[in-house]
Amino acid sequence: MLALRSAPARAAQAAAPAVRALSTSSIRCNDRHQTWDRPTVRAEAGDRRPQRPRAYNQQGAGASAQNARLSPSEVRDQRRERQAEFLATRQQRGPPHLLTLADYSAEEIADLVKSALAFKVVAKKWGNTEVPNSLQDRTVALMFSKRSTRTRVASETSVAMLGGHAMFLGSQDIQLGVNESLRDTATVVGSMVDGIMARVKGHDEVETLAKYSSVPIVNALSDLYHPTQILADLLTLVEMYHPDLSYLTEDIAGARNAYAVVRKRAQEIDIPALLNGKKFSYVGDTNNMSNEFIVSLPRLGMEVAIASPEGYNKIDPVVWKRVQDAGTEGKIQLTTKPEDALKDADLVVTDTWISMGQEEETAKRLEAFKGYQLTNALIERSGAKPDWKFMHCLPRHKDEVDDEVFYGPRSVVFPEAENRKWTILAVFNALMGRWQRAV
Repeated sequence: MLALRSAPARAAQAAAPAVRALSTSSIRCNDRHQTWDRPTVRAEAGDRRPQRPRAYNQQGAGASAQNARLSPSEVRDQRRERQAEFLATRQQRGPPHLLTLADYSAEEIADLVKSALAFKVVAKKWGNTEVPNSLQDRTVALMFSKRSTRTRVASETSVAMLGGHAMFLGSQDIQLGVNESLRDTATVVGSMVDGIMARVKGHDEVETLAKYSSVPIVNALSDLYHPTQILADLLTLVEMYHPDLSYLTEDIAGARNAYAVVRKRAQEIDIPALLNGKKFSYVGDTNNMSNEFIVSLPRLGMEVAIASPEGYNKIDPVVWKRVQDAGTEGKIQLTTKPEDALKDADLVVTDTWISMGQEEETAKRLEAFKGYQLTNALIERSGAKPDWKFMHCLPRHKDEVDDEVFYGPRSVVFPEAENRKWTILAVFNALMGRWQRAV
């Protein structure tokens, strides 16, 4: 007290570092959920706590020393200016969308899968309350022109886990492009919500929504692509081929900041190295699933073989152009013989032979696909790898694959289905949890 009375200026100066430390600690605690998934500064050895992003750390020691000479209000003004510049740059580019994985780099695809893995690990071990609430006070519209089970359930639960509100708009609630133009729908709905997930018929519909929407658009399925399903498949493959994922949760004393730690550790996983050389053999109709396979998996090191009967083995030119642009034609095998596609297969995959809207072709298609049903006898006779696994996006029909394969020990279809939730969670967090619309 004597020192304080006799030298108030020196005492205040000596106390300033402690005051600033307390302020920084308070900011870190209050902003914990909102900063978990941002780029972080490397922690000190042995320190597992998530560090403040550099943008909030005054860009290093030099900037910190400079800011020490500024008043608190001046520091706050600088932060607001930097944030405004950052948001202006993002808004000039427009909202981020996920229409197909062909639009994403291999690194970006892998990052979404790692984020999904971190969400799954944290929620399973510590509960949903430890998942970042990045959609708090945000609404996501689920505009579905086609019926859905897994995608709808996964989407609604994902929004809820992130603290948001999901608004389902089915075909009886909203008719895309019928009573008003897609452009008008995108403009109006986009002005009222914070993100849109659209399950449409033609891919041009979701492209139009993305063109005129002021918020992020996620393709829940179109006639050309199905990106969220392939992300779920990739998460399943990582869990299958990684030798030991237990290290993700080792030595974490409590749930506090668990997501930040697990997310950082998951970044160490080299997904292309895990999948390199694996053969992904698809036997069935060429459709949105096979399209998404060939524009994404080869860029992560996998070989993709597709077997379809004559007349059903054509790749859309738009899709093949994306393959050519990526330079991955050499990793893709197209054949009409299931045996050729299944030779040396690590993954055996199929899908429906009769997609929604093709019901009138049922008899014709069943005749054309005779001999394409997946059975243990066909797979083993064709020379698949001894440890092959079976995948299916569901719903499944017995014409495509028999019970012995579908329910057998090599099938991973149900873990694959569950992973729809975790990968959609990662997509919503990445695209809608950080996006801020222009004012």
